[in-house]
Amino acid sequence: MRLELRGITKRFGALVANDHIDLVVEPGEIHCLLGENGAGKSTLMNVLYGLYDADEGEILLDGEVQNFEGPGDAMGAGIGMVHQHFMLVPVFSVAENVMLGHETTSGPGILDLAAARETVRSTADRFGFHVDPDALVEDLPVGVQQRVEIIKALSRDAQVLVFDEPTAVLTPQETDELMAIMRQLKDEGKAIVFITHKLREVREVADRITVVRHGKVVGEAEPTASDNELASLMVGRAVQLTVDKEPPRHGENELAVEHLVVARPDGQVVVDDVSFTVHGGEILVVAGVQGNGQTELTEALIGLYPDFEGSIRLDGEELKGRSVRKVLDAGVGFVPEDRSTSGLVGEFTIAENLILDRTDGAPFVRAGSLQLGLRDEFAREKVDEFDVRTTGIDLPVGRLSGGNQQKVVLAREMSRELRLLVAAQPTRGVDVGSIEFIHKRIVETRDQGIPVVVVSTELDEAVALADRIMVMYRGRVVGIVPADTPRDVLGLMMAGVAPESEGDAA
Repeated sequence: MRLELRGITKRFGALVANDHIDLVVEPGEIHCLLGENGAGKSTLMNVLYGLYDADEGEILLDGEVQNFEGPGDAMGAGIGMVHQHFMLVPVFSVAENVMLGHETTSGPGILDLAAARETVRSTADRFGFHVDPDALVEDLPVGVQQRVEIIKALSRDAQVLVFDEPTAVLTPQETDELMAIMRQLKDEGKAIVFITHKLREVREVADRITVVRHGKVVGEAEPTASDNELASLMVGRAVQLTVDKEPPRHGENELAVEHLVVARPDGQVVVDDVSFTVHGGEILVVAGVQGNGQTELTEALIGLYPDFEGSIRLDGEELKGRSVRKVLDAGVGFVPEDRSTSGLVGEFTIAENLILDRTDGAPFVRAGSLQLGLRDEFAREKVDEFDVRTTGIDLPVGRLSGGNQQKVVLAREMSRELRLLVAAQPTRGVDVGSIEFIHKRIVETRDQGIPVVVVSTELDEAVALADRIMVMYRGRVVGIVPADTPRDVLGLMMAGVAPESEGDAA
């Protein structure tokens, strides 16, 4: 089935998310839609899938104009979508999820689960999947859950398949398996749209590449294009993709974590007997698939889990029992993984956000009065130093792009007298150009003799930034290894397989 989008335009108020986009995907083709987060890729596919109505433009399948009132119409026309965040009911079985919305009965009021089980088995056998039709979705690894999404789409005879950032929660091995599945679907004549911002995956699997920037198609490329060429199209300028850093020089500062155990309020242990040391002048990257205890680990480091078991010592000083304010005052800079909810106040100005946690005394508060002139001078210096693209320091920070918002967070956290920097997902939702800048500043912090802990689910970023990599799986440390450890070994570690030799875990 041939898919054609003509002049698709979608507006949200004054924001033009899609601006007269044209796209053609042929049967038996993997067409990659490449662009940064916020470029308009997912909005375009949500229009295709009937989740949004286009303000202008047409959708054609095999030359016929379509008018979708919702996802049901899109599915009925032969379009299937594997969403970045799975659309599965966790407490239902695989078979129940596959038949959901397309239920068949074997008698009055009796669901034909046997037919759904057979659909799962036949599709799984066809692709070499190992999926139990009766398994509860909540008990399945994320890679298998994604296969359930694919089975759902294929069970409805989808001829056009959309994969929206499908590797975000996968290990490298699971990513390779997904690529093989996509090639098999292509060989069966399916038209595939592959949405991503990861250049390695694009070059590996795409037949054609369309690049979207700020809601517009800015160019097409062949899979033979270099990473630098693709990145330049995405950003609009030349970008340095590699992290330029010298070997680490250990300083006197040191973070030592011993036998750390963190439990949620419901009693579930999410960080389980974790021990590691980060030397001054070193970057330790905590790698792993999202949801394996990394978030809780970083939150414990800055005092959000005050009742943990074990010990966190910075330069020999115990941080256990200290409030978040006292941990920050001890010289800990913290970049949270979700800047919009934990790092910034969107309605506050850039200047206000730059001193959010520094309003209890000098230099910005004297005799109970906020020193506005000093604050504004500081804000202007940091906007310039961190290259925050803005019309002024009085602009609400929520009106900045994601990359510029992240620069505001970094500027605030790196402007204190640092003894430790903890950065969780520091480049999530950030354009390639801002990633280049953020990586440079993190390395500069390391080179000042400060221990740095970075949490990243992006394996390329982990390898590029790290001096050592600590992989977590289900709350435990699988191993601590050098940054030049082969990707396949790191991938197995992310799935819980310990390396044969971990090297020096200290």
